[in-house]
Amino acid sequence: MKTEDRLRGWLLPHFNNLTSLVFAIILLFMMIGILIGTVKLFLLLGGLLSTGKITGSYQQIISDVLSLFILIELSRSLVDYFEFHRFRMTFIVDAGIVFVLREVMIQLFQHKLPPQELYALSALLFVLGALRVASAMLHQKEQASKHNTDVTP
Repeated sequence: MKTEDRLRGWLLPHFNNLTSLVFAIILLFMMIGILIGTVKLFLLLGGLLSTGKITGSYQQIISDVLSLFILIELSRSLVDYFEFHRFRMTFIVDAGIVFVLREVMIQLFQHKLPPQELYALSALLFVLGALRVASAMLHQKEQASKHNTDVTP
């Protein structure tokens, strides 16, 4: 056995353990962030009742809700990594779509989105949407071929 193979055989399990530990810590902080964000969102609802201006409060609520969606999608991606030891493209693309939509909605609402940026973000949304559709179609195709091989004697 080569020294390189022995080193790889020793190093790879340690790398996998370290990676799992780092992802677990990141997931823990994301869960804490989601919990804190949810509590703050409910506290913000109380402020909505006490202020005279509705527009600014709704803008903040929409921004916070979409930020929580992004955190949830990213945490789903990490949970999926723990289960299958790979990242699923759909969760990451979903988080990207929600992030871009969040930015577009906030900037459009504030009337601060120049046309060039709107075109660029629209093109990015189109590409992310195409990736999402292609990923879903590929997943369905994999499931169908897996089902066919399981059924065939």
